Order: sequence, then C-alpha cells, then structure tokens
Amino acid sequence: MKTKFTGTQKLWYVAIFMIVACAFNPMYGQSDQKTSTEVAQKERIIKGLISDEQGPLPGVNITLKGTNIGVATNVKGEFTFPKALKNGDILLVSYLGYKTTEVKIKPETNFVKLVISEEIIEFMGSLNTNKRYKSKRKN
Repeated sequence: MKTKFTGTQKLWYVAIFMIVACAFNPMYGQSDQKTSTEVAQKERIIKGLISDEQGPLPGVNITLKGTNIGVATNVKGEFTFPKALKNGDILLVSYLGYKTTEVKIKPETNFVKLVISEEIIEFMGSLNTNKRYKSKRKN
C-alpha cells in the first residue's frame, strides 16, 4: 500500500527538516578580541608642526592624498588633521614658494614635525618695453 502525502504534510516535513538543519549547524559569532592586523590598522588623529629655516609657517596646506580632506596650519604653524588616519595614508604638505612634501603615516606616527625647503623658481625672458600697450575699444 502506497502512502500519499498531501500538500500540508509535505510543508510540515520541509519545515521540520529546515529547523533540524539550522539547529545542528555550527554558527560563528563575532569575537571581542582584535587581531594583529586590526590593531595595526588602528586609526588615529595626527597633529603636527610645519616650519622652515626661519620658524613656523602659518597657512600651510595639509591634505590627504587623493581626497579633498585637509587643514591649514595656524599662526604658530601647528595643525590637527580633521580625519583619523591609518597606516600607509599619505599627507601632502604644500605652501606657495616651497616644495610640496609627502609624509607617509607609519605605525609609530602621532606627531609630524616637518621643516620644508624653498623651491627655486626662475623666470626666463625679459620684459618688452619697446612700445606702449593700447587696449582696443569696443563700440
């Protein structure tokens, strides 16, 4: 004699099978312990002082490479970067008349003290003073 299963019985068997499959399946949760790579990638706020040979420079631009996030130094040449940085991030330090410098964030970097050097700019050519400049009138 063959047993026929109705639609409701099939549904119950499937439901029981799913419950048993989930109940005996090992689940892995998140642990509170951090791995060494997570500790190494810890983000931190970077502070610093930018100066040249004469002393601190106000208004020096410090930006995170590849982004628009940045800050400028205060009157004392000090800055606090607004975003937490991680290892391997690169800060671009730029100021008019000075060489743009890259600072790579290392695991031990918390404070950046940087002395930037002047960039020598030469203009070639001479002024043309042979004839006066006349603007064209528009009517």
